[in-house]
Amino acid sequence: MQWAFRGFERTLDFAHETLVMGVVNVTPDSFSDGGQHAQIERAIARARALIAAGADVIDIGGESTRPGATPVDAETERARVVPVIRALVAQAGVPISVDTSKASVAAEACDAGARIVNDVTALGDPEMAGVIRRFEAGAVLMHMRGTPETMQTQDLASTDIVGEVVAWLDDRIEAAVAAGIPRRALAVDPGIGFGKTQRQNAALVHGVPALMTLNRPVLIGLSRKSLVGHLTARPVEDRLSGSLGGAIAAVARGARILRVHDVAETRDALRVAAACFDGPVAFDALTQGEPRA
Repeated sequence: MQWAFRGFERTLDFAHETLVMGVVNVTPDSFSDGGQHAQIERAIARARALIAAGADVIDIGGESTRPGATPVDAETERARVVPVIRALVAQAGVPISVDTSKASVAAEACDAGARIVNDVTALGDPEMAGVIRRFEAGAVLMHMRGTPETMQTQDLASTDIVGEVVAWLDDRIEAAVAAGIPRRALAVDPGIGFGKTQRQNAALVHGVPALMTLNRPVLIGLSRKSLVGHLTARPVEDRLSGSLGGAIAAVARGARILRVHDVAETRDALRVAAACFDGPVAFDALTQGEPRA
């Protein structure tokens, strides 16, 4: 299977490879690191550090999508993300993703060099598909109930959350393809924490094999999220261990893109897991063979 887009086409070896997407929030109010990288220079430095740590993709966001977040206007969002993207593309060596649901922001980001649009509304903006098609970008289609302002205050009941999400994403894939976006350019995200109960969040990680029937790479983003806090009773700043546990579980179930804050630690966890899951062949590929005790 491929995830392919302009300037970057990669065949994913699902037996031995997981892509790590490093998160850079250029916002004052993101749930995990709000304000830490709100200044452009600090955001650029953070992105470079994540690339050095082994990120395969850098995801730049200028609007918080945490529960209850207040929307920002397109001009504010553009001013936050476009300078960061422009500064990174010439030397990053990895594709840059823009985390936005606004077509106008996506257009300027792609014009500046972004290669992926990570859209929490899965083409909710009617102009978004045209932007992705015009720039031959990749796209992540995510499931969300409601909006960030309302997603955790509405009725969250579901008799089959996995089936609901799979059917909805299947519909969005077909809508994207009908709008002229190649199927190979798409990845899917069940939207952990976006309009779900904690039990439903866990069910969606367990349900990754069902998402794989869509025949597109599955992205899981649970790094530092409330699911981890709910299960560990840890505050946001102390959720690394829980996040790594969730990441390994997601990969074991079939996820092949992880959106994370802690790239180096996730890379280490994936390396050890691959050697143990896949046995001697994977061990030899990851190391120089059998070491002395």
